[in-house]
Order: sequence, then structure tokens, then C-alpha cells
Amino acid sequence: MDASPLPRRQNCEYSRVLMASAWAAQAFGQGHTVGINKAKTVKPTLARLRLVPRIQCVATDPKKEANKRTAQQGTVLPFKIPRSLQEVDNGQILGFGAELAQGHPGFGDPLYTSRRVQMSNLAKSHKVGQPIATVEYTEEEKRVWSIVMKELEPLYHRHACSAFLCTFPLFKFSPNAVPQLQDLNETLQRTTGWQIRPTAGLLHPRDFLAGLAFQCFHSTQYMRHHSNPSYTPEPDIIHEALGHVPMLADPDFCDLVHHIGIASLGADDKTIWKLTKIYWYTVEFGVIREKVSNNNIDRDEIKAFGAGVLSSFGEMQHMASDEAIFEPFDPFSTLPPMNYKDGFQKRYFVLESFEEAAQSMKEYCHHVQKQLAPEVKATVTQILQNM
Repeated sequence: MDASPLPRRQNCEYSRVLMASAWAAQAFGQGHTVGINKAKTVKPTLARLRLVPRIQCVATDPKKEANKRTAQQGTVLPFKIPRSLQEVDNGQILGFGAELAQGHPGFGDPLYTSRRVQMSNLAKSHKVGQPIATVEYTEEEKRVWSIVMKELEPLYHRHACSAFLCTFPLFKFSPNAVPQLQDLNETLQRTTGWQIRPTAGLLHPRDFLAGLAFQCFHSTQYMRHHSNPSYTPEPDIIHEALGHVPMLADPDFCDLVHHIGIASLGADDKTIWKLTKIYWYTVEFGVIREKVSNNNIDRDEIKAFGAGVLSSFGEMQHMASDEAIFEPFDPFSTLPPMNYKDGFQKRYFVLESFEEAAQSMKEYCHHVQKQLAPEVKATVTQILQNM
């Protein structure tokens, strides 16, 4: 599969989250309260990039009403803090979900649209603790999987980090069969104890991050449209399985991801927005410095561990090119906007080790929790003690 004929913007398999630069901003801009518009799709728009405090969505005069309720009842939150994975809402879908907008590769294809509805209903019917339903993938879907995997796998040996190369064989991926989430889930449970929960599409960031706090990764099951195997405007089974799942079998990486999730519990919208960026520049597009020996000569090389890089041959090649800009990762620093105008990442943030990054994230998590209102902090502390 030659990527050269594709426009630069589509050359990146993961330019799907041109939509997700509004991932958090879109949700906050609409001021959704957790539990409202459950299981409904919110169409993406890049116009809603202004953060609107959620409290404004539940009161005519936010400041007066918030002060009144606080005086009477203590701190009132316009969202629910989940105390367990069962309380994490997996129904607030941002982006396409089962409804495909114009511009989506599958728009106007009734068979593909019907298939997406079927996949969406399958995800919504899943209950935490139950086995994940098996998907009977079509021959067309198997062909798409095979094409992409055959293109990506040879690049891993050159560009993927050592942790990914170590865990990748555990899942026995084959170009001849689309993996089942239940099989991947069982392997993760045996290795790091993490689990997978199916979802119909791109989750609201607060819900997605909360899942990480309970060591759960929400994953889609549907396949991208067959008309362009190298491109998807949203997460699909290829991105989830090849990009995310292998790294979730590495304990040190999981420690980093877990604390991103923990920091989200009880956090305000501004902090959720910051955590979304941290997640974006690590779990999605993170790179790490590793020592590589060649002819008895050791040298430092930058390797990929982010799913947005590992699931895109174009992004991997860009990351390894002279055009890539690298900066040290620091969760306390001001991170740049999530920008995709040119198709690939403008810069990548480098980890020196997963252990060091996890420790930095723990410190940032403590910093976030210190700023919580006393009642909220007490609730979060109790949740963490029960984990």
C-alpha cells in the first residue's frame, strides 16, 4: 500500500483526530453534564474550541447558584465522580458513533452504515464483567485488516520502542484474522491486570480518562471503510489493537497511564483539558529515548510508543525523519494545542523512561488532588483506597 498518492493530510492514518483536537474542547464547549444525552452522538466541530465551565449549563446565574448550593450542601459538582468501573459512562459518544457525517469515507454506503449501527448496538449491550461479544468480521473487513497489518509490522522493528517489541508477540496478531477484543482482554488480564471495555466510538474525555483510573481501556470494534485502508477519521479496531493494546501489557507504561486516569477523578474541566493533552502527547503520540547498539557502538535513538504513531505508517516515517521536532516531556509544562493542519504531528514529547515519566505523573496527580475541594478530595481518597 503506497501512501504517496494520498494527500498529505490523509497520509496520516490517525488524522482521524483532527476531530479529536476538539475531543475535550467540543464536549466542554457544549457543556454536557455526565448522564445527560446518554448514548447520543455529538457531531464534531472545530468551531467549539472555547472552554465553558460546566456549572454554566445548570444554573441561570452560575456564580450565585453555585455559592448558594455550596453554602447549603457543600461543594456541588455538575458531574458524577465514578466510584467503580460500573459507574463510568461509556455511552457519551463524540464524533461519528453509528451516524456517519458527510466527509466520512463510509458516508453514503448503506451497507457500511448498517454495519456500524450493528457494532454500536453490540458495544452498548456489553456489561462490565461479562465476556466481550465475538464479532464475525466480513471478508472485506478481514482484507482491510490484512492490508494494514502487512504494511505496519515491518516498520515496528525500526521505529517501535523495546517495550512494544517485547509485548507485541503476546497477542499473536496475524494478517489472516482480525483480533477479538475478548482474546486481547484475557491476555492483558494475565499480564498487567488491565481490561478492555467495548465502546461505540470516541468517548467523552472525562469518561474515557475515568476508565483509565480503574485500569480499563475503552476500545472500538468496528473496522474502517474499505475504500481507503490507510485512513480513518476515528479510532477503529486496527488503531486500538495494533496501536494501544501491546503497550498496555507493559507494567511501567501502565503505571503512567493509570495516574493520568487517577488525576481526572473529581477534576474540573480545565484540568480534564490538560490531562487530555498529556494523554495525547504520551499515550497517543509519545516517543521514548533508548540506547541502541550497532556494531558494538551504543547510541541514543528515538522510538515510538504512542498508538497514533504505531498505527500509522505515515506517522512512523515522519517521526523518524529530519522534519520531526522533539521536546522533553513534563506534565507541569504548558503543552501546545493539538494541531493537525499538516497531517502529522508538529512535535513529539520525549520520555527518558516510563518509570521516570510515571513518577512525574504521580507528582502531577498529587498537585491536582491538592487543589480539589475538601469534600471532593475526601471522595477521591476513598475511591483510591477501595481500588
